[in-house]
Amino acid sequence: MAKRFPLPFRGVALAQVALAFFATASSVGVVSTTAIAQPIPPQSVPVPKSAPKGRDGAPDGSRGPSTTGAMQTPPTPFIPDPHRNLPLSLFATFDDKQKAQAAKVSNYLSSLQTLIGNFVQVGPDGTKTKGQFFIQKPGKVRFEYDAPNPIAIVADGSMVAVRNSSLSTQDLYPLSQTPLRYLLSDRIDLMKDTNVVSVTADDMYVSITIEERQLLTGTSRLMLMVGAKDGQLKQWTVTDPQGYDTTVAVYNLDTSRKIDPGMFKIDFSEKTFPPG
Repeated sequence: MAKRFPLPFRGVALAQVALAFFATASSVGVVSTTAIAQPIPPQSVPVPKSAPKGRDGAPDGSRGPSTTGAMQTPPTPFIPDPHRNLPLSLFATFDDKQKAQAAKVSNYLSSLQTLIGNFVQVGPDGTKTKGQFFIQKPGKVRFEYDAPNPIAIVADGSMVAVRNSSLSTQDLYPLSQTPLRYLLSDRIDLMKDTNVVSVTADDMYVSITIEERQLLTGTSRLMLMVGAKDGQLKQWTVTDPQGYDTTVAVYNLDTSRKIDPGMFKIDFSEKTFPPG
């Protein structure tokens, strides 16, 4: 019987390969491959218990500022208020200050070309796990979890692969059909390119919530949080259509290191199978 894994963009049943962050992918289907040619070493993904109700709560890109040096200790993720209320309208209006805040976050995300860092992930049941991530824009990302769990997530610019080296399986999603594209787009204007439903700010964070509504799968949300003082990405929270939250806090961010392109390679040589 397959286990349930919360992934960095909120996963549900791995056997069905349904990542809530990839909610829009369910409308276009998922394919699976077996016997990965060169399975990566086991990575770690937490195995959640039954999930409770969801909780709430510009530098140069290629040579951008590096925060390397003394390694930071893992942060304590901010868990959103489970009783948060968001606008019901798809046509939320924002004042000039909110628009300026969204524009600043858009410019920051657009400025990033490479990004390496560590993360702490909190699943919907409160389970925590750690790991490292690598982003190469446009469209490429790799999440590596602490051993011993066998899952890895790789996007190569067009597809997203969820690999399980223990089962020798690989499940694929079109990148263009997933909200992952918001973090991996070469350039993005959040107000124009996404459905922003909330922009808030306090002394610690500027938070922007993006909503996607699908007729068949329901509504999913992505809340991006950047530091109010340094303007850097701090965390994101994904809320799936069932209302379950997965939060990922990032730290030790480095925009100066070069990344091996081979880290984003997906093996498509094996036979593919239709969903189910």
